[in-house]
Amino acid sequence: MSNILIIGAGGVSQVATVKCAMNADVFTKITLASRTKSKCDAIAKFIKDRLGVQIDTAQIDADDTDAVVNLIKKTGAQLLLNVALPYQDLTLMDACSRAGI
Repeated sequence: MSNILIIGAGGVSQVATVKCAMNADVFTKITLASRTKSKCDAIAKFIKDRLGVQIDTAQIDADDTDAVVNLIKKTGAQLLLNVALPYQDLTLMDACSRAGI
């Protein structure tokens, strides 16, 4: 149904990503992206081990609007969940607007 891109890989992100994975009938594709891909990979492994749900991961600089637009298009995301730092809100909203999501 929905393809979601989650930006951020801290504690809140892990909880949000687990909740999305628990609703795999709603969130049919989940991509987790952050500055540090290894953090995303660790969360994805945690979810795969416990829920059996595959999470794609990517590295992204959330301050780079063009890079976020490209990632949105590459993943085919229909939704973006921002659990990154608050000062990145406007950059990510600009990227969503430019990508049409």
